[in-house]
Amino acid sequence: MWGLSWWPFRQLEAQGIHPLWATVLVYVPTAVVIAMVRPGAVIQLLRGRSLWVVMLAAGATNAAFNWATVVGDVVRVVLLFYLMPLWSVLLARWILKESLTRVAGIRMALALVGAAIVLGEPGAGGAPVLPLPQSLADWLGVLGGFCFALNNVMLKRSAHLPEEGRVLAMFVGGAVVAGMLAVGLSVQGDIGWPLSSGVAARPWWVPAMVLTLSALFLCSNLALQFGAVRLPVEVSSVLMLSEVLFASVSAALLGAGQITARLLLGGALIVLTAVWAAREPSH
Repeated sequence: MWGLSWWPFRQLEAQGIHPLWATVLVYVPTAVVIAMVRPGAVIQLLRGRSLWVVMLAAGATNAAFNWATVVGDVVRVVLLFYLMPLWSVLLARWILKESLTRVAGIRMALALVGAAIVLGEPGAGGAPVLPLPQSLADWLGVLGGFCFALNNVMLKRSAHLPEEGRVLAMFVGGAVVAGMLAVGLSVQGDIGWPLSSGVAARPWWVPAMVLTLSALFLCSNLALQFGAVRLPVEVSSVLMLSEVLFASVSAALLGAGQITARLLLGGALIVLTAVWAAREPSH
C-alpha cells in the first residue's frame, strides 16, 4: 500500500490538492469511523501519554512521506526513508533500553555509507557536494524514516494498550500533524487551500479516490499494528522493505523516478543493512 500510495497522491496534487491537505482528507474519515465504532479508543488516546508520541510520530511520518513522494524522485525518497533501521537501533537503545552491540554499530556504518552514496551526486558543473540531503524531498524522506522508526518503537512500547487506541492515535496523528502544517503553509500563501480551485470543477473520481485511500490505509495500519507489537523492531522494519520494491518498480514504469547505478549501489547497502538486522536473533 505505502509503496504505491505515491501515485494517487500525485493524481490528487494534479487536481490542486496539496499532499498535506490530501493526507488530512484521507485520514479524517477513518479517524471519525474508528472513534464512532470504538468510542473507548478516544479515552485511551486522551489518557495514554505514549499514544501521544505515537500520534505525533505517525502524523509526521505520513505528512513527510506523502509530501516527499509527490515533489521528489520516488525511488530516491523511498531509499532515504528506509534508513529507518538505522534510526530504529538508536531509538530502541534509548527508549526500549535494548543493547547496542558491535555488530549493530557495523550495520549503522554500512547504512550511512549507503546513504552517502545515494546523496553524493555531483552538484552543478560536476562539482562534488557533501553527502547531505540536497532538496526538500530528500529532507522529508529522511525525516519520514526517522519518525516511522520512532512510531514502530513506540508501538512496541505501547503493546500492552488496546489495539484500537493505537490505531486511532495513528490516524488522528495523520490528520492533525498534516493539518497543522497545511493550515500554516496555506495562511502564508505557500500552498493553496483545498477548496480554492472549486469542488465542482474537479472530476467525480477525486472524492472516490480519497475514500478508497482512507479504507486502504486503515487496512494497512491494522496490519502494521498486528505485526509491529509481535515482532522485534528490527524485523518489522525489514519486512516493510517490500515497499522499496513496489515503489521503485512502479515509479520507474510510470516515469516518477530513475534507477541509476548510484541509487542501485547505495540502495543495495541500505537494504543489505536492514536484511542483516532481520537475520540477527532477538533476545
